[in-house]
Amino acid sequence: MSKILILRAGIAGHTAAAHLRRKLSKEHEVLVVSPNRNYQWVPSNIWVGTGRMKPEKVFFPLEPLYKRKGIGYKQAKVISFHPEGDALETKPFVTVEYIFGEKTGVQEKVNYDFLINATGPKLAFELTEGLSPGTNKAYSVCTYEHATHASIALHKLIDDIKNSNKKAKILIGTGHAKATCQGAAFEYILNVERELVRFGVRDKIELTWISNENELGDFGMDGMLLTYGKKTMKSSEMVEMVFADRGIKWILGAGVSKIEDGKAYYENLNGEFKTESYDFAMLIPSFSGHGFKAFDKNESDITAKLFNGFMIVDADYTKKPYEEWSVQDWPETYQNPSYANIFAPGIAFAPPHSISRPRKSKNGTDIFPSPPRTGMPSGITAKLVADNIIDSIRKGEISLDHKGSMGNMGAACIASAGYGLTKGSGISITTFPIVPNYTKYPTSHGRDLKKTFEILDLQVIG
Repeated sequence: MSKILILRAGIAGHTAAAHLRRKLSKEHEVLVVSPNRNYQWVPSNIWVGTGRMKPEKVFFPLEPLYKRKGIGYKQAKVISFHPEGDALETKPFVTVEYIFGEKTGVQEKVNYDFLINATGPKLAFELTEGLSPGTNKAYSVCTYEHATHASIALHKLIDDIKNSNKKAKILIGTGHAKATCQGAAFEYILNVERELVRFGVRDKIELTWISNENELGDFGMDGMLLTYGKKTMKSSEMVEMVFADRGIKWILGAGVSKIEDGKAYYENLNGEFKTESYDFAMLIPSFSGHGFKAFDKNESDITAKLFNGFMIVDADYTKKPYEEWSVQDWPETYQNPSYANIFAPGIAFAPPHSISRPRKSKNGTDIFPSPPRTGMPSGITAKLVADNIIDSIRKGEISLDHKGSMGNMGAACIASAGYGLTKGSGISITTFPIVPNYTKYPTSHGRDLKKTFEILDLQVIG
């Protein structure tokens, strides 16, 4: 019998748990440890954040579902990793601490035969002074709780504007010089714009996009050359067209460093320090690793074997100039090189380098997007990790036949703009590969134009 331990139940963890349970016989244990009681479908937080969807529509409780499916579940947070066991426990284990119920505060060793670290990112609001969600008129849509608060504040502002002759400013984008997830902010600003139109206050509110991108449409992927009907279009041109059509202003190359009540402080690539005032803001925070520690059987610190901020996997982490980075640097199996039974799919793995070109301000400050690994890549990498574990159990030895580099993986995204069968619209972007391969596709910005395309203003159902 084998025991597979999965840390956290986000897109990657939940996908892995469901796939393992479906494919493995009941003699093998599948156990999920997560600090969250609920699974949330994060992409729909956009609609929660505009009040178009109730939060209970985007989550469901984990425990009853896992009980019904035969998946173990503990509501706890990970404290430390012990991949060799210790003096008292010969099997590898993680130390967890319960955070709900009678065991709250109790720590426990949870052993495993295979470990899937799907802990994703820490929402590092603290890396930007004053960015704590719900303070300083700045909000987040990273969780459904955050999005609920954002919606309340947004509609309070809308009501205030409707009942007065005042005007207001809304600021949406990234809240850190190296934040990622520009796509979520992009979708949110489109939906906010539609809400302002719906309530008849669009002409009274200045709507501004602020981002660490050097160009619009970078999305942390160095931008894209897209097929649009029989034409080709840069993603920067596409986003500029969308923003211009909706009267959205933009500030680019901005590294936000501090938030005060209604004011964002940022540095731009020219080295200028500027401020932008607002009455409501939604700014995506930096994503970071969780700061986990790891120890060997003698209790010596071996954190560097497992983590480089996020978890180290089968990538090439050699320091080299941007021009020497390669699509081959990216991982294929998401296996830790020091411990063959540990894997990290989705956002939990440490990327070997950024996809967007690194840029520094004239003051030497890094201002560019970190690489995205959310959504489809999280689910795809989780499934292939689960398949390799299944094969390893059945063969009685480690098997890594299933491979999937983001340099050979596509992704699709639909950014909604509005809500409803007759009024909803959206933008569909499909790209292949996620990490551009400039050698294979030298004339199309590293991507296959047959598989990298956009559809504007498609009708969507809310």
